[in-house]
Amino acid sequence: MPSIAALVESRDAVSYLRRSLPKTGPSLVSCRSIAGLERLFASRVVDAVVLSPRHRLWREARSLVQEQYPAVAVVVYAAFRPDDGGLLLECHSEGVAAAAVFGVDDPVVGELVLRVSLSARRRAALAHAPRMLNLLEPLQVKVWDVVIREADGALKTEAIARRFGISREYLSRQFAAGGAPNLKRAVDLARIVCAAQLLHNPGYTQADVSRILPFSSASHLGRTAQRVAGVSAAGLADLEPGEILTRFVQGKTRSRLLW
Repeated sequence: MPSIAALVESRDAVSYLRRSLPKTGPSLVSCRSIAGLERLFASRVVDAVVLSPRHRLWREARSLVQEQYPAVAVVVYAAFRPDDGGLLLECHSEGVAAAAVFGVDDPVVGELVLRVSLSARRRAALAHAPRMLNLLEPLQVKVWDVVIREADGALKTEAIARRFGISREYLSRQFAAGGAPNLKRAVDLARIVCAAQLLHNPGYTQADVSRILPFSSASHLGRTAQRVAGVSAAGLADLEPGEILTRFVQGKTRSRLLW
């Protein structure tokens, strides 16, 4: 699962953030230094970053995200005062996605962060995917929701089948019914969309993305990108999720059979 990075003013702010995030959603990682934030970006998918503009590392953290990971949304969370209009305007001018007030928005701050996260933007961009992929039956839609929500992990057909209490064979047949792509191809699509989101960030190389998602190698990432979207791994950085979906639908949506 992805992570939410936080550099905020107090332990209470961290606590409210953690409690307001769903238990089945991204984990919260409290970073104490810029090096810690950099290590998190290097090891896991970061869905969003929560910063306090009064934190001593505010400008360094904001510059890191702005320069190296601009596709990742920043949310500011602090005890803003009535005379902080200038500070909020500064945050807005620097591209901050949303602001939450400590002491007011505490019960819903996690929900606010999730609304602007990478995962939320991926789901919104692929909202029409079930119709375009002929995923019309309830089981197909539920499985697709799992696939797109957990695109940053190494999803296996067996693991998905266990969640729904059915066999791998039955899941594969039902998911691919009615002209839909087979499950492996749908998983590849979701992972390539996630890879493209990460590659929009200058701070990530193809090797970084292949390790984080994980693919077995940068070559594996490149082969999957070619199969799904008809481009090299480098070409993914120029594609938005909707474009990848369209390319996928226009190409072959079933894995090659091996005899």
